Parts: sequence; C-alpha cells; structure tokens
Amino acid sequence: MQLDERELGNIAVSVVAIALSLTFFNQGLDVKSGEFVFWLAAFTITVGSGFVFHELAHKLVAIRYGARAAYEAWPSGLMLMLGLAILPQLFGIRSPFLFLAPGAVMIHAYRINRKQYGLISLAGPVTNVVLAFVFFGLVVGGLMAGFGAESALVKVAMLGVTVNFFLAFFNMLPIFPLDGSKVMAWDWRVWAAFTIFCFGGVLLLGGL
Repeated sequence: MQLDERELGNIAVSVVAIALSLTFFNQGLDVKSGEFVFWLAAFTITVGSGFVFHELAHKLVAIRYGARAAYEAWPSGLMLMLGLAILPQLFGIRSPFLFLAPGAVMIHAYRINRKQYGLISLAGPVTNVVLAFVFFGLVVGGLMAGFGAESALVKVAMLGVTVNFFLAFFNMLPIFPLDGSKVMAWDWRVWAAFTIFCFGGVLLLGGL
C-alpha cells in the first residue's frame, strides 16, 4: 500500500484539524499553553491514530480486492468541525456537540461484490477495536509499572481505549454512509454480533 504526497497531506491536515477541534471544544479557547500542548498531543495520539488507522484499513482491504482507493479530506467537513469548536465560544456559547467529518477513503472499483464491500467497511471498526486493546495494554502496563491512575500516561492511554471503542461503535450504526449500513447490507448477523460487542465495550468503559 502506497500513499502519495497529496494523500499524506490530506491525512496530516485532517489529523491536525481533529486534534485542534477537540482541544478547543473540550478545553475552551482560554486554555493555558501547557494544557493546550498536552491535550493537542493526547488527541493526536488517541483520536488521530484511531482515525488514520481506521481509514488506512479501509484502503488496504479495498486494494486487496482490486479496487483503487485513496483518502480525501473534505474541506467543508474540516471547516464545520473547526467552526463548531471555535465560533460559538467567541460569543460565549459552548456547542453541545462536535461533528467530526474530516474525510474518508474514496473507493473506485467495478467488480466488488456485497460481501467484499462489507468486509472493506468492517475493516475500519475492527482496527479501532484492536487499537482499543493496544491502549488498554498501555493502561495495564502503566499501572503495573507504578504509574498512578492520574498520570499522563494512564490518562492518555485510557482516553485511547474509550475513543477507539466509541469510534468502532459509532461507525457500526446502520446509517448511510457509516460503515454499519454496508456491513448490514452484506450480513446482518455479522453486523449485530460486532455492534453488540462494541456496545458492550462502551458500556463497560462507562461503568469504569
């Protein structure tokens, strides 16, 4: 799998926009410089990695099925994302939600059947679950190494677990153009089993 300069640029712009939007959305515009750097890095590592590997998983599986696939940033989605995070705060209002729509992998193929399309779509959420377990391993490893629950390492790793389980669950919603709609169109049983698993992960994290 190769990434050309244009695609790498689109990915980089999207990750930076995601990290900036989440930092301002969660910490406000008056966030101190030290906290700004910390949360910008934290969201880049957790949400940024979840987003990038999610999209690259779609691309890799699509290419294996003979399709042409490339990530494309959505300028309107990037502006909306940053706008919702910043503009309301200029008027003393905090937006109750943040719409993350930085871009997606565009797939061009003539001979991809429903099952293959379903597997291409499933690859992204599955990757997020794998990343969630990787971050969970960091949480456990950090605690065993003596890092406290409030340490930067454990907090960022736990954020990575939460974010990636949520990304997997959200993307499995059976609403077009989310991945879940394409997985369900292929096999509703696969969709139901994986969605329930992701929902269980979200509920467990909520309990923690």
